[in-house]
Amino acid sequence: MRTRLMVLYVLVAVMLAVLGVRLWQVQVVKGRQYVAAAAETRTRAVVVPAVRGQILDSSGRPLVRNRTALVVSVDRTSLTRMKNGGRDVLQKLGDVLGKPVGQLEKRIRSCGPGVTRPCWPGSPYQPIPIDDRVTTREALQILERQEEFPGVTAEVQAVRQYPQGTSGAQMVGYLQPVTQEELERRDGLKAGFSGVDLVGRDGLESVYDEALRGKPGLRRVQVDRLGKPLGLEQQVSPVPGDTLITSIDSRVQNVVQRAVDGAMNKAPKADGAAGVVLDARTGRVVALASAPGYDPTIWTGGISEKEYQTLLSDKAGKPLVSRAIKGEFAPGSTFKVSSVAAMLRSGYPLGGQYGCPGSFMVGDRPFNNFRGIGLGTLSLHTALVKSCDTIFYKSAYEQWLKDGGLHPKRPPKQPFENTARAFGFGRPTGIDLPGESAGRIPDRDWKKALWMQTSGVTCHRSRTGYPEVKDQARAAFLKRLAHENCLEGFLLRPGDAANFSIGQGDVLVTPLQLASAYAALVSDGRLRSPRVGWALVRPDGTPVRRIEVPVRGRLPISEKERLYIKGALSEVASDGTAAGAFSGFPMDKVRVGGKTGTAEVWGKEDTSWFASFAPTSKPRFVVVVMVSQGGMGGQTAAPAVREIYEGIYGIKRPAALSDGRTAARLPLIARDGTVAR
Repeated sequence: MRTRLMVLYVLVAVMLAVLGVRLWQVQVVKGRQYVAAAAETRTRAVVVPAVRGQILDSSGRPLVRNRTALVVSVDRTSLTRMKNGGRDVLQKLGDVLGKPVGQLEKRIRSCGPGVTRPCWPGSPYQPIPIDDRVTTREALQILERQEEFPGVTAEVQAVRQYPQGTSGAQMVGYLQPVTQEELERRDGLKAGFSGVDLVGRDGLESVYDEALRGKPGLRRVQVDRLGKPLGLEQQVSPVPGDTLITSIDSRVQNVVQRAVDGAMNKAPKADGAAGVVLDARTGRVVALASAPGYDPTIWTGGISEKEYQTLLSDKAGKPLVSRAIKGEFAPGSTFKVSSVAAMLRSGYPLGGQYGCPGSFMVGDRPFNNFRGIGLGTLSLHTALVKSCDTIFYKSAYEQWLKDGGLHPKRPPKQPFENTARAFGFGRPTGIDLPGESAGRIPDRDWKKALWMQTSGVTCHRSRTGYPEVKDQARAAFLKRLAHENCLEGFLLRPGDAANFSIGQGDVLVTPLQLASAYAALVSDGRLRSPRVGWALVRPDGTPVRRIEVPVRGRLPISEKERLYIKGALSEVASDGTAAGAFSGFPMDKVRVGGKTGTAEVWGKEDTSWFASFAPTSKPRFVVVVMVSQGGMGGQTAAPAVREIYEGIYGIKRPAALSDGRTAARLPLIARDGTVAR
């Protein structure tokens, strides 16, 4: 018994010694570390997103603004640590919000391959908003019973609102959550991203995202063990984003959108349209419209799989794509301003007389004038007004022969192609919008590069033919064409040169490129890079920076030649191919000039164009309308342009611009953020 007691004493002494050593380690050696850890568990860092800056038109009217809304968000990371993955919490939340738990589970799952929308496209480590139309009563039920809703927050946030509706939706852009991959890939974004706000995905929202986003704030809150807030420990206020003032006039924008929508609806087979209005003097964008359009509010609060697929579908006309800057189309006769300049650079006399027969032989193939009608002997002035094709076929064919024809000299001069590039075609204009297309200027190098890429397929088809084509005559033609392209598809043929001269064949331009070229032609000869943004200012009106319009080149013609071409275009709407569309228009009040274009597309209706400017004496506006599968230029596009000018100048309707002028000065923003004028 005595021995047992001694052993027990020793064990107790050892245990007390171990406990004492451990207490010494905890309280002395690692005391500060545990104190800091304990303090940390009693605080919560809450990131406070900055209010995103507004986007205004040139007079201070909102294109995009914010509305305050009660937003319920879920921390998915917290839910995954709970029993049943937090399904019980989601069930209670669904009962409060009136939403099925299955719908909430879909909203918080990560998007990825094989996952249909709705889903969360952003980082899984940030709060996921699941409802931005919560009532005050619903929010209070969540906040007052926080122990029943761990990982769920309800707070007032700013939500994007689009007062202009569908008008200019592609230009404005939209917001989406930043993804975890983007955060890891873009250090600059990671530093400026709050983890709960959104990032611009397209349009102005994307280009000016950093300025619009502002800087997030931070709030450290003391909480109890249940997560209920006890007090504020630290607060760093967020810095609101800058306000973007654009050169867009919302009144003109709405006029243009209605006009292109109407033009598309009037053409039975039309599948898209675009309208561009530039300030001819400055190169700033006054309006930019594309049809079909869509409602940008579809992105707010998440988008369903059906809605998302509709935005991308051919059946709906791919409304997410801006045809004004991304659509590439053959320009037809609107391209002849470049071809006239190419003729003048090649030595053809400005005051010369040129035959306009009904047909001209290019190599061994006849190329016909429109409807095969001959117009006799014309000046270049009349050739533009009446839109003669054969004059341009002949000059392009002659220059092709001078370059060596099928056996070109090195280097070939290619005056028509190089002049087109000097007019800004074949390269992006550099507008401050993302995703702009470059168009296409098909020269000899392009032809060879295309052959290198496609010769394998064409040579295979030259042997196998096209058994899937039911029309035997068509199948035989395609097989012969494949055989020809296999053997010599790298050659620029005489027909390619002839088609190029009238904006056909493989030539592609965007409506914005055409508008930019015409603005240079009718103003001062300077080719500018159009800008939608005009200035960035702080919410209290303090200027941040003015967005200038850069000059990117000059037209390759003299002042005399430029004015000659402009003078010819000034008669097209009164005495030329657009006279029918402008019949009865008050030319004595506003004289309109321009050029129609009717571009043939195999298997489809013609592409309808009208590129214009007004007033012709001192042009203030350049207006371009394109309607895909719209038919003749004078039939569809020109009437739409007329409607735009009637809206701008108040002909038959109230004027969009009271004096026919856009805003010359930036709107004044007061210290409280309101527009002073």
